Amino acid sequence: MNTLLDEYYRYDLHNPGFIERKQTISEEHTLVCGIAQSGKSSLIKHYLLGHKKATYLYLDCRDVRLNIDELNRALEPFCRENKIAILALDNYREEIALFELGQILLTSEISFETPFQTLRLDLLDYEEFLAFENKYDDTALNHFFQLGGFPAMHRIPSEERLLYLQKILTRALEPIEFSILMQASKMVTQKVSAFNLYERLKGERKISKDKLYLHLQSLYDRGYLKSLDKFNHPSAVKKLYLCDIAIKQALTLQKHFGRVFENLVFSELDKHGVECYYDEGIDFYLPSKAQIVLASPFANEHALFKKVEALEAFIVSNRVREVIAVTMNLESTLSHPISRIEMIPFAQWALADQEETT
Repeated sequence: MNTLLDEYYRYDLHNPGFIERKQTISEEHTLVCGIAQSGKSSLIKHYLLGHKKATYLYLDCRDVRLNIDELNRALEPFCRENKIAILALDNYREEIALFELGQILLTSEISFETPFQTLRLDLLDYEEFLAFENKYDDTALNHFFQLGGFPAMHRIPSEERLLYLQKILTRALEPIEFSILMQASKMVTQKVSAFNLYERLKGERKISKDKLYLHLQSLYDRGYLKSLDKFNHPSAVKKLYLCDIAIKQALTLQKHFGRVFENLVFSELDKHGVECYYDEGIDFYLPSKAQIVLASPFANEHALFKKVEALEAFIVSNRVREVIAVTMNLESTLSHPISRIEMIPFAQWALADQEETT
């Protein structure tokens, strides 16, 4: 095992084309969590490359040559002997024993109990995505729809992107989880229970309810799937969303643009940590801002005004100050007696929302 550790110690790390993320690693012990290809490895490599090579050891725990028992016996003495100050265990497995050291960095899809600082690394939000673009113009939003928030997609030829994402997901997920994700991709933005998914999947494969519920919860816990509660009804069926719209494009032939757009709006709210809920006729209610957000890519003023009229009881009872319709490119302010109504293009809304939450 010392031979393998020495091999890693002598490696020259490479992290080409790294672009700064909003999340950064400090000098504390840190667990970086995120789904496959969210940029965890790049983030810790970027941090390590800011230190002298002799002071750190980077180890990818997916290496099939690793024997956990042997590693647990050899790792601490190796670090002591080589005066290593920073140990980075990429794709960490909980069977690997940790010990006192200057700084330990771990990456994992799954968050677990640890005294370390936990850093949740989401996929790119729209502002981060723009940093990956060669130029910012009217095509940027179209690229965002095509590529989604996976950082690596910018380096993949366009004809290989969907197959690349399929490959990443099949490697990261168990077969049953991949089947659940495929089915969920057809049901985004809908009210979906675990039983609904079970009913859809049982015709395709032999599966027990208990097993499905277990793996479905794992997809939620790791962040591949997201859910949205109904306002003031926590026991009501939740709305289902994907962590990224690129997954829907990779796993289904459906082209329901309205649902994709709603998922995109949800992802921006979710990545910024905004508390929100759905209600009848309301895509997103933001209590802290006394605001309703509607995903309306091709809204017009007349249709929007009529929609708001149908929501007047909710607006009055919850003292909603503002209704925002997020559109593809339409911008307008409507006069309404009980609430401010605005139509805002997605690009403008996403960047403005980010400024308010940082």
